[in-house]
Amino acid sequence: MTTEIYRDAWGVPHLRAGGALELARLQGLVTARDRAWQLEVERHRARGASAAFLGPDALSWDVFARRARLDDTARRCFAALERQDPETARWVRAYVDGVNEGLRSAGDAPEFARVALAPGRWEPWTPLAVWLAAHILFAGFPAKLWREEAARHLGPEAVGLFAADGPGTSGSNGWLLAGDRTVTGHALIAGDPHRFVEDPGVYQQIRLACDEFDVVGLAVPGVPGIAHFGHTGTVAWAITNAMADYQDLYRERLRRTGDGVEALGPDGVWRRVARHTEEVRVAGGESVEVEVLETERGPVIAGGPQDADGEDGADGGGEGAPPALALRYPPRVTADLGFQALLPLLRARRVDDVDRAFDRWAEPVNVVQAADTDGGLLHRVAGRVPLRARANGTRLVPAWEPGHEWTGWHETPRAGLTDGVAVMANQRGPAAALGVEFAAPHRADRIGALLARRRRWSASDMPALHTDTYLASAAPLLDRLADLDDLTGPAAELRARLLRWDRRMDADSQDAARYATLRSAVVRRLAAHPAFAPLAAPPACPEVFLPWLALLPRIGFALEHLLRADELFGIDRRRLLREAVAEVAEACAGADAARWGDTHRLAAWRALPDPSDEAPPLDGDHDCVLCTSAVPGWTDLAARGPAARYVWDLARREDSLWVVPFGASGVPGHPHHHDQLPLWLRGELAPVVTDWARLKKESDHG
Repeated sequence: MTTEIYRDAWGVPHLRAGGALELARLQGLVTARDRAWQLEVERHRARGASAAFLGPDALSWDVFARRARLDDTARRCFAALERQDPETARWVRAYVDGVNEGLRSAGDAPEFARVALAPGRWEPWTPLAVWLAAHILFAGFPAKLWREEAARHLGPEAVGLFAADGPGTSGSNGWLLAGDRTVTGHALIAGDPHRFVEDPGVYQQIRLACDEFDVVGLAVPGVPGIAHFGHTGTVAWAITNAMADYQDLYRERLRRTGDGVEALGPDGVWRRVARHTEEVRVAGGESVEVEVLETERGPVIAGGPQDADGEDGADGGGEGAPPALALRYPPRVTADLGFQALLPLLRARRVDDVDRAFDRWAEPVNVVQAADTDGGLLHRVAGRVPLRARANGTRLVPAWEPGHEWTGWHETPRAGLTDGVAVMANQRGPAAALGVEFAAPHRADRIGALLARRRRWSASDMPALHTDTYLASAAPLLDRLADLDDLTGPAAELRARLLRWDRRMDADSQDAARYATLRSAVVRRLAAHPAFAPLAAPPACPEVFLPWLALLPRIGFALEHLLRADELFGIDRRRLLREAVAEVAEACAGADAARWGDTHRLAAWRALPDPSDEAPPLDGDHDCVLCTSAVPGWTDLAARGPAARYVWDLARREDSLWVVPFGASGVPGHPHHHDQLPLWLRGELAPVVTDWARLKKESDHG
């Protein structure tokens, strides 16, 4: 069969071929044509080679990627895939062939010319490397560094006080309605993945059709198939981040010997460490030589051995240097990234098929929701979480002491629905036993409360839930504000306004802006308090981990806990709040009242920033269902938010809906580069078109 490319009114590719291999090649080809620059950025990031054209700002990531052995792990995983599942390996190769074909005509894209870069060649394992690089930080292992510092300086109780969905994590909203809760009698699945908003987008709307299957969904550019969000016509699935803990950091004792480096193991024996050096090129700067080390625990991602022979027990690195830390993560241990799940997902017809496919899932660990046209429902965790000592999950653990080994794998939990509804928004849920820190329950509770307001829902009702801006996490600050009943003048007026506020973070709300300004003032005062001074300067560590270790964001995201604690390290919170209210009231006096959207704007990540890019105002906030995350006390700009929105209708797939922040094309100036942005900003969704007759045929590819 001739391969065919169609487009809908939004430029979304609908691809048709005779078989899965031809279709995979076509998916790679079209993705390279639509997203060539994005694909090449991701390939270089996965290899730790992006600083060669992006400059010094990319160096920290590149060094981490080299030391964590991302590309080498992908090679190992692909080699294992060829042995264990040759069909999937051929399918991945076909996708890569299509990418390479598409990239041959992509060198004239403006970004390539801007940095004097020519598209390179993808290897069979490159999609696996792209996947791993995109998700290696999803489990938030650098938070263990933060917990170590908090406990060391403030005591073990500080760990719980600062527990929150931290600045480096990514999450999602997702909800499943059984047929008895919908107007059609068939299930609905809806939600929105929260990630750093990137341009081009991290999700690609696409349709993949061949003799075996016909699937619409959100693909990850650079990876074949539709992994996270898909609808085959008879079954649909979606995921959220389970917030599981499945990566460990080991404090290593390393020493140099005459012919290499050794690490002290839990049996008291020093053993040779795998070692080599790599050079990271930096545009506009000197190349950097990276020493790559790997112990029996895993790659050493921070610190290193002493420069001379060390005594037993020396951590290495010298005074003030970071300790040597080895990262143990499942794909490095098992040589399995879960790609064996991807083809079975495309071929799924019922929930049981989706369930079996996700039995093969590995990385990252997700909560899965699925439903089919026969009434089948699924709510489960998928992925690999190691069995090990509880201490491994909370802090750094010593590699030279026994008791911190991995001893097996957790069974992934399953859950049911309550009154026909399942909601997962990164709160403690089915994965509670597998994690340490979870998102606050506000988003999940709010979605559940909204769904309880009526019995039956339709696909067209879902955008109102996606865009809900109620901020339940405002309660602790407003409760403490209510206690300040002796304020006078502008401070009293500000207090009265905020206590009357409807707690909606709408872009045009003046009171939302006042609340956010007060919240930031409180966060800054807490961060500047002497009680937290030991945490003000992050420990010596790679720059890529600093978002998890900066005090001010940590306080901003944990503000609820810090305000509700019975006692907070001797801090007079009443006085601090009074001072913050006075500051904000004075700043607002006599000035035109600002609106939340004046400062709360979209700050999308671009590999090559453009100063002319507009930053549109946004509704929502970190703990709203409309989760547009700024960093209280630091900036109101939102770098994170819904990277897509979707509604999967099991009654009629053509009644499903979706939207992405920008568009189908990654080419600047293309008609479909940013054409969905107005929809996304208004909270509207585009229809999922399934009638081939309503699509425009682009070309044949024999």
